[in-house]
Amino acid sequence: QVQLVESGGGLVQAGGSLRLSCAASGGTFSRYRMGWFRQAPGKEREFIAAIRWSGDITYYANSVKGRFTISRDNAKNTVYLQMNSLEAEDTAVYYCAAATITPGAFDYWGQGTQVTVSS
Repeated sequence: QVQLVESGGGLVQAGGSLRLSCAASGGTFSRYRMGWFRQAPGKEREFIAAIRWSGDITYYANSVKGRFTISRDNAKNTVYLQMNSLEAEDTAVYYCAAATITPGAFDYWGQGTQVTVSS
């Protein structure tokens, strides 16, 4: 019922910034927990950040804490990932995800957007 489309990826130099956007349609976005994940070549998908439906609680992986910020605009059905101080190790495909069942895992995923950080 939920469709997610990521945008904002690209090539950036180390130390630079990017803002990813995830536009959602279908379902009831304002009630969903949203998250960002990433998968680097040859590596497993890893959790990056998540945000409660109300926006008052956020979670971050230790690898990005202090550098990345997740936010949401329920009026626009959009979740964002502001990425600062990017490092080569941040190079990956970034995926937006939605948890439509509150106590459950993320069950809807976007197709991903490539982020490449040159060192």
